Amino acid sequence: MRRISIVILAVVMAALGLLGLRPAETFDVPAGGFSLRDCDYEVETGTVAADCGTIVVPENRRDPGSDQIALPVIRIRATGAVTGAPIFRLNGGPGATNLEFPQAGRLIDGHDVVLVGYRGVDGSRRLDCPEVDRALQRSADLAGADGLRAATAAFGACAERLTGDGVDLTGYSIAQRVDDLEAARVALGYGRINLLSSSAGTRTAMIYSWRYPASLERSAMISVNPPGHFVWDPAITDRQIGRYAELCRQDSGCSGRTPDLTDAMRKVAADVPDRWGPLRIKDGNVRVAGMYGMFLNGPGAAPLNAPTLIDAYLSGDPAALWALSVLGDLVLPTSFVWGEFASFGMIDAPAAERYYAAGGDHGSVLGNKATDLLWGGPGGFFEKWPDSPDNAAYRSLQPSDVPTLLIGGSLDFSTPAELATRELLPTLSRGQQVILPELGHTGDFWEHQPAAGSHLLTTFFDTGQVSSQFTPRPVDFSPAVGMSALGRYLFGIVAGLALLTVVLVAAMLLRVRRRAFGPRAGMWLRFLTPALFGVGGWCCAILLVWTAGPAAFIGSAAVAVPSVGLAVGLSTYAAGARDLRLLPLAVTVAAAVAGAAIGYWALPDIAALATTIVGAAVAANLALPAFRPQSPTAGRLSATSATAG
Repeated sequence: MRRISIVILAVVMAALGLLGLRPAETFDVPAGGFSLRDCDYEVETGTVAADCGTIVVPENRRDPGSDQIALPVIRIRATGAVTGAPIFRLNGGPGATNLEFPQAGRLIDGHDVVLVGYRGVDGSRRLDCPEVDRALQRSADLAGADGLRAATAAFGACAERLTGDGVDLTGYSIAQRVDDLEAARVALGYGRINLLSSSAGTRTAMIYSWRYPASLERSAMISVNPPGHFVWDPAITDRQIGRYAELCRQDSGCSGRTPDLTDAMRKVAADVPDRWGPLRIKDGNVRVAGMYGMFLNGPGAAPLNAPTLIDAYLSGDPAALWALSVLGDLVLPTSFVWGEFASFGMIDAPAAERYYAAGGDHGSVLGNKATDLLWGGPGGFFEKWPDSPDNAAYRSLQPSDVPTLLIGGSLDFSTPAELATRELLPTLSRGQQVILPELGHTGDFWEHQPAAGSHLLTTFFDTGQVSSQFTPRPVDFSPAVGMSALGRYLFGIVAGLALLTVVLVAAMLLRVRRRAFGPRAGMWLRFLTPALFGVGGWCCAILLVWTAGPAAFIGSAAVAVPSVGLAVGLSTYAAGARDLRLLPLAVTVAAAVAGAAIGYWALPDIAALATTIVGAAVAANLALPAFRPQSPTAGRLSATSATAG
């Protein structure tokens, strides 16, 4: 039985090692022409019928000798008879996929919905920048001067590496993305199509209407981003905070906490404390995550939504600001495919240069650190990343007679509706606009009154008429869970698990020093407790990072591997050893750390924690038998069996 257990453990360890050595997933460039196969697609209500295929396009259409890249195409089939032109959906970002659209199920009654993968994100060449991920994760402050310099240098290193690998970064422009969409339209055999775009995707829709107006039936844009506005205007942001202040005065709960919301937010933002007790608070993280949190005010976006953020600022509680700082570290560094983000964003590089040449932020309420994070501040990545010649023609608005519907929320901090009203709408000879009261960015549109949203879009696509059934949604200034409570819950859970682990491991070591666990109890402890002790050991390391190591990322190998390995190794030895000896203990712990390292690289993202624990447990249990001879009873039983034989 012992030998069988060792073989099973060895097989598991080998499997983890092979997972870590597997090549990165790639999206191959297929031979032959465009073709489709039956597939399924998940929408909010379940699985629907779709067609999946691949289109092959040049990486850079300006280069006759360009490499070919492949992009996935998904056509979600209309239910019932097709009554209108297909809807091509264009997601925002930039640096985000265009293949995830669960709301498609709201639009397929009479319309195909088509998703064409974005070059640089969804296709055979991804512009991943692990250099940028690492720089942001290791930042002592996301928007601090040192952090911005490191991120900018990382963008430069990524551009140099990708170029050295044969990637033509100047081919990843919005104009060439539009050409991909047009190629997909032709390949699918459609005449005119509808566009449904959101946020940064509205820029793609604009350029599509300028390049191929004859291909478009109608275009609906949600959360419109006109040229030059990948830089947030602090004055507009302050006006929107002023609108929240007006709503606060009309709300008895909010007005009871402050007579002037704007003044209260300004005071807290101007004096962010360095610590909550022993826990470090990063000023730039608070400002950046605070700005992102103001984009949406619906409950579905909590805790990073406006009511929760406003509650945090009104409380002035260091626990709330610490929680906001931690959320910034966890959410922002891996939010985008940074190479595609940079290539797309370069269309607004002149706007960023003008913003910083004029002095940047001049004292807005929250401070415009979110723009600093996106661009890297003065001298940011726009000086490191290659600009595409395609961009020059599309940095200013052009007239269009494509029937276009502009949809925005009156409290959208990311893409303020007033910009679409003032700048884009006058260029649209057949343009219309709907501003939805008290809604924020795109997510609020999809969350608030889904039937009204579907009616607005399908009526426009079918008839060109605008018929809004939306009713105003009052801002709820009382979040279900405040940021202060979130901070205390987060710290309490991590500290509690860390303390429990230390106490239990110490108790097990003291126990084995006096008397070893019995064979059955020891076996159960060795195989059932690693999950608890692995997570608890990681929590110990997290506390160390939060108090003394602000430049470490809690999910990094440097944090997870030694902490998990140490806790699992100590507990495994205590559960299975006959006595307490230093050398066997050290070897078991070392094996657990090595196994944790193998497990960490087996799977990506949050799943890595699970395989890290498994690797540590398997390696520790493989090492332990070398120092734990069979008991005399087992030996006598073996001898008796041999004699009987």
